[in-house]
Amino acid sequence: MGAGRFAFGWGAMASLALVAGSSACAQSKPQDTEAWEPVPPVVTPAAQAGGPPSDAVVLFDGRDLDQWVSVRDKSPAAWKVEGGLLTVDKSRGNIETRRSFGDYQLHLEWRIPEGITGSGQGRGNSGVFLASTGAGDRGYEVQILDSFENETYVNGQTGAVYKQHPPLANAARKPGEWQTYDIVWRAPVFKTDGTLAEPARVSVVHNGVLVQDDVALAGETVFIGKPSYKAHGRLPIKLQAHGDPSAPISFRNIWVRELPPRL
Repeated sequence: MGAGRFAFGWGAMASLALVAGSSACAQSKPQDTEAWEPVPPVVTPAAQAGGPPSDAVVLFDGRDLDQWVSVRDKSPAAWKVEGGLLTVDKSRGNIETRRSFGDYQLHLEWRIPEGITGSGQGRGNSGVFLASTGAGDRGYEVQILDSFENETYVNGQTGAVYKQHPPLANAARKPGEWQTYDIVWRAPVFKTDGTLAEPARVSVVHNGVLVQDDVALAGETVFIGKPSYKAHGRLPIKLQAHGDPSAPISFRNIWVRELPPRL
């Protein structure tokens, strides 16, 4: 008899909970969970895949290098522009954007020349520095390299955050074929005393394949030694003229969308 009362008690409690839940649902409305503000800005997508959306800053559209300067002396960039393409001139050194950026979405297309020779890091080597902190190769680099059937250290192949994060996959196309990077860059955040508050983070999609998934950087990418941070603000985007002896690579269709900073 006691066991029966115990079972009945639990059944009654369950029924009361069900009634209470039903009552709560009856009192709430779908509108209670609708958000109407702030209204997202309207951005018109490009008519053609890979093209710049309406709010993008076009950095290279095949016509000129007005948006770029030489890293060496800030003179107008002097890489070769011909046939709608931008080709690296290794004798002229790295180039960077006239403008500085914080957080952004970046699209660029690049091509390793067909018939390229060399091996490892000496084969189609270049890079995009998501924030250029000075002359030479200072900054935060996503590697560009011919990684189609070309062995090298994995944190130095195409799609790597150089010397920090190997890519999740090797999505490289053959030399002579165009390749794409779509990158989301979150710049590091520093406290007023210059110490690091939030590390830089980056996501990279290479040829439609996710190869970096919101990874945190340990500091600037460096060839030798350990990465570290030094406080900075908004910075230019840099393209590398690597000194390897292989034929230079080409770029086209480069644009950037500024993003609101992290909260």
